[in-house]
Amino acid sequence: MTAENRNRLIALGAILVAGAALAWIAFGNIGENLVYYWKPSEMVSQGEKAFGATVRLGGVVVPGSVQWNPEHTSLTFLVADTHAPEAVKVKVACEQTPPQLFREGIGVVVEGSYSAYQVFRTNRLMVNHSNEYRAPTDGGMPDDAWKKSLSQADVEKT
Repeated sequence: MTAENRNRLIALGAILVAGAALAWIAFGNIGENLVYYWKPSEMVSQGEKAFGATVRLGGVVVPGSVQWNPEHTSLTFLVADTHAPEAVKVKVACEQTPPQLFREGIGVVVEGSYSAYQVFRTNRLMVNHSNEYRAPTDGGMPDDAWKKSLSQADVEKT
């Protein structure tokens, strides 16, 4: 075997090994690592297929739906596609302290799973917000903003 043929054989072997590795990465168990992004209407329309799968649910927090219990860090609220009253809504239950920017009417993305009890249980709550910065008014701290919105929601419910 000549040196030229040996080099071609080594190059061909390297290409085959690289191609096999790429195929294994691309097609091997990729379905187990996918997280789908759905709106509430898309998730509800899936019916039983939506139960149990890990998904990201994105929408708007429905005004008047936030219930926060700081003693047990229990948070529940409704997420809808849009601000329209007839929009499909999904109940979300979260066992963590909400982010500082969390409030009613803001866009959120939650990651978790939808149960047969029509409750979306999340372990990750993210707030969609604009890139526009506005300084706190009246010398207040940004931390107070979501607490005020929650307390106003509680007052409006009574």
